[in-house]
Amino acid sequence: MNGYNEPEVFMYDSYGRKIEYMRISVTDRCNLRCRYCMPDGIENIPMSEILTFEEIAKVCSSAAELGIRHIRLTGGEPLVRKQAETLVGMLKNIDGIESVTMTTNGILIAEKLDILRKNGLDGVNISLDTLDSERYKMITGFDRLSDVMKSIASAEESGLPTKINTVVLEENADEWLLLAELAKNRNVDVRFIEIMPIGNGKSYKSLSCENVYNAIKKKYDIKPYEYPEKIGYGPAEYYEIDGFKGKIGFINAVHGKFCGQCNRIRLTSTGFLKSCLCYDDGADLKSVLRGKMDKSLKDVIYNTVYNKPEGHCFDNESMITEKSIMSEIGG
Repeated sequence: MNGYNEPEVFMYDSYGRKIEYMRISVTDRCNLRCRYCMPDGIENIPMSEILTFEEIAKVCSSAAELGIRHIRLTGGEPLVRKQAETLVGMLKNIDGIESVTMTTNGILIAEKLDILRKNGLDGVNISLDTLDSERYKMITGFDRLSDVMKSIASAEESGLPTKINTVVLEENADEWLLLAELAKNRNVDVRFIEIMPIGNGKSYKSLSCENVYNAIKKKYDIKPYEYPEKIGYGPAEYYEIDGFKGKIGFINAVHGKFCGQCNRIRLTSTGFLKSCLCYDDGADLKSVLRGKMDKSLKDVIYNTVYNKPEGHCFDNESMITEKSIMSEIGG
């Protein structure tokens, strides 16, 4: 644990959930335009409003002292921010931080893989919603599928723990089985994620992961994975298929509410700490960092975590107060 010799510290919310995982958006910018996340016409947030790497590290240092152990860097697309690989190294050197991982669209991973691994990146999740180049262009706005497939291959060959994230859409229903089969001959896990009614996601029908499970089960004997140890630090439920190198995961964000086991908080690129994706509640850490609030950073983080809501309200959209799009919040 990077020389961290202090007594183990844990942080709990008011419902007794141990909070140890923080997702950090390092930028709102992206080199794709996935329709459910960041459609065309979105204005970028001025860089002066985005947290610096030093500010992010300061937040992580305080969070680690409270009990945060695992960091995931997101965007936008984290690798479009210059020197994002440097931030990985900065966070890995913080006492108490056990892992730093990244969620990416995969466009730039292959060319930055060596320096990311050198700086200590512990794993990567690569977004992939289709294996058809025309459909990929339709969903993302760009013809970059070959780059993503190259990045998946490069990450796997390097030994970096690699997962594929697939959003469950009506548009890719005919490919669910093909996408799952990426785990057959590759040491990668394929996870299917229900689309959430946040931002542009509200205009999409949220399909249950159960539909994907049933599609796979028609061909394969898919069964719950018996964990010798838990895979990752998120909410995915994993399954295995005989003969497959990787696992199949399901993140039932809408139809399988897992709030009782939630262990995470989110930091937006502008420094707003969110305790739940569903609501606009949280704390403006940027104001604390830049001297506009006379409060302790650790106290603000702790109070935000303690007041984390019991659960989301995705099943009742009228109660959702979050109005930002996902690229602004962080995926």
